[in-house]
Amino acid sequence: MAGPLLLHRVRAVNTVAESENKIHDDRIAAQYGFRAGLVAGTTVYGYMLSPIAESAPAWLEHGSMTLRLIEPFYDGDEVTVRAEVDDDGSIRVTAERADGTVCAQATGLVRRDSRTAPVAYAEAPLPAMEQRLTAARDTLVPGALLGTVKLRLAAADPGRLLQLSNDILVRNFRLAPWIHTASEVDNWGVVKVGDEIEVRGRIHDRFDRKGHELVALDVMLLASGGRLIQTVRHTAIYRLRS
Repeated sequence: MAGPLLLHRVRAVNTVAESENKIHDDRIAAQYGFRAGLVAGTTVYGYMLSPIAESAPAWLEHGSMTLRLIEPFYDGDEVTVRAEVDDDGSIRVTAERADGTVCAQATGLVRRDSRTAPVAYAEAPLPAMEQRLTAARDTLVPGALLGTVKLRLAAADPGRLLQLSNDILVRNFRLAPWIHTASEVDNWGVVKVGDEIEVRGRIHDRFDRKGHELVALDVMLLASGGRLIQTVRHTAIYRLRS
């Protein structure tokens, strides 16, 4: 049924203030014109996922979501998540600051068709941390495979899965302060605690926009036995304009 869903309110938390990405550090973020370290885009995605997962649990297994991150949230901000079901069954979601500023927009949809899962990308060796190339125009080559990240899931939190698309980027390249800007997520299965996950990917594109330099990745999450869990088109500013 079309119409608004319950509001979700949460206090934003910068859970990655100590990460390698210094855009989350108050002092470094201020040098780029921000008032504090940015709350991670994957954290904001988790906030926005709540009304979709609650109202349409089938989304976790065969749903899609397009996410656009417009303005940052900062630690301590009150986040209001508004969601509304359209006539076509899609769910439009916004995340707002207390002053009404829309910081993120998303559209979720439960797929009704029987789509064929894409062929998995090949596994590729992961460089050692000290051997990562610096992200640049000549190293972010469209079509190039990314080194495969492997891990065991300690928790089956679907909102945390998108963080793995960040992880494959930072495990393959050395980056200056960078910002996640958008994701197109497709779910193909549900994860379970203890699943062995392989994060595979390739570079889709590298481009410039408004003085920023951006990269788009195509990422696949595969569980034990090659079971496809999620595919993501993941976009980030890897070098901010001066």
